[in-house]
Amino acid sequence: MQRTIRQNLSAAQSLGLERLDAQLLLLEALGRSHSERAWLLAHDDDAVAEVATQCFEQFCQRCAAGEPLAYIVGCQEFFGLRFNVDARVLVPRPDTETLVQWVLDVLPTDQETPVRILDLGTGSGAVALSVANHIQKMDLQASVVALDASSDALNVARHNALALGLQPWVKFFHSDWFEKVTGQFAIIASNPPYIASQDMHLDALVHEPLQALAAGADGLDDIRHIVQTAPAYLEQGGWLVLEHGFDQAVQVCDLLNRRGYQSVQSRTDLAGRLRCSAGQWGGRQNGPGRA
Repeated sequence: MQRTIRQNLSAAQSLGLERLDAQLLLLEALGRSHSERAWLLAHDDDAVAEVATQCFEQFCQRCAAGEPLAYIVGCQEFFGLRFNVDARVLVPRPDTETLVQWVLDVLPTDQETPVRILDLGTGSGAVALSVANHIQKMDLQASVVALDASSDALNVARHNALALGLQPWVKFFHSDWFEKVTGQFAIIASNPPYIASQDMHLDALVHEPLQALAAGADGLDDIRHIVQTAPAYLEQGGWLVLEHGFDQAVQVCDLLNRRGYQSVQSRTDLAGRLRCSAGQWGGRQNGPGRA
């Protein structure tokens, strides 16, 4: 006997799935848009074809085992855009929208020469393409360079740029941080790995690429490198904007201050946690310095 939509959703919740997650998985199994949750409610008693129910059950088992919902459905909404994602890249998180908004807030709009923005460790391209979408809509004289050390991640990002029609505003390059970077930028942004390598929370993130999550004993190895190296690639008055862990703001601001950045400050994410810190490079560069 075929199960109804209501029965399928109840079975998913009995596995511990949130109702919203169960609804999105059922819509995916039914081949319907993720925006059709109201349709599910209006058709509560409709029977679901057995093949769709079997597909839904498989989705639910994967979700209950800890696989991110975005990997199962193949996409994630971020900053008003839809990004294709899979296990080659981190799932874009709402926390990172704070980083994007900060970049847009300091984006120069009155320069006579084109503005260049650098996205270090682009992953799915969420940050770079969200910024590029703003540039395109506002018809600004600006472009984004997006780098990643993972060729797999760059393939995902390029696919997203194509799907979103944003290729003209973003250039993708394979580079381990600044290894192949040339020129200077008005803004350098990064959501680098920042979890301590022995952090117990990594156990819950086994489905996502470890190299995009962990960064040394205290989680700050990559941030130290970026803070130290970025001034050589920042224009006078350029900004470095970094995402970090909710408990790392004091340490990251200290790194920025000691390296000589000015206007060092932090911002909170949607949950009210200090999630991003930034500094402006306003002085002459006097050698490599210490961070």
